[in-house]
Amino acid sequence: MGKNRLEAFSDGVIAILITIMVLELKVPEHEGADLHALAPLAPVFLAYVLSFVNLGIYWNNHHHMLHACTKVNGRAMWANLHLLFWLSLVPFVTHWMGRNHNAPLPTAVYGLVLMLSGAAFLLLARTLIALHGPASHLAKAFGRDLKGKLSLVLYAIAIPAAFVHQWISDAIYVAVALMWFVPDRRIEDARP
Repeated sequence: MGKNRLEAFSDGVIAILITIMVLELKVPEHEGADLHALAPLAPVFLAYVLSFVNLGIYWNNHHHMLHACTKVNGRAMWANLHLLFWLSLVPFVTHWMGRNHNAPLPTAVYGLVLMLSGAAFLLLARTLIALHGPASHLAKAFGRDLKGKLSLVLYAIAIPAAFVHQWISDAIYVAVALMWFVPDRRIEDARP
């Protein structure tokens, strides 16, 4: 399989995940066409926005990473599918956390899915680097990948912090998203 087909498949899966998330946004159950009627939906909407941004970050960096590659193999395809598995859980945990915004378990599980998605992305990157070699553009672009490793550490802190106060975890999830909001230039500029 060529890298373009892998990228197109991944793009399609991420587009479907975003569609599933937006379909979970429901209009207010009680009457009213003012902001007061929307207030109960604020946690659900904020969880949606955070997850939309996170999926967008993965989509963007995945795109740039594959453009820095010249080929994929079976291991890369499985590593990519592993990433897509964890990303496919984002709509579920988004809805669960949004509907139970003060509950620690949904907030912690949301962080666990984000952490495992991050780990899967790193695994995919390492698989592609191994395929292309340590002197490849991709290997040079990733370097030691401190930002990726820091993200995993922050998620590991946020998960148990949800049981102290879920706002701590939420703040960490937002901080990691902000850290990645601008595409990783190292990867973006690494074209063969």
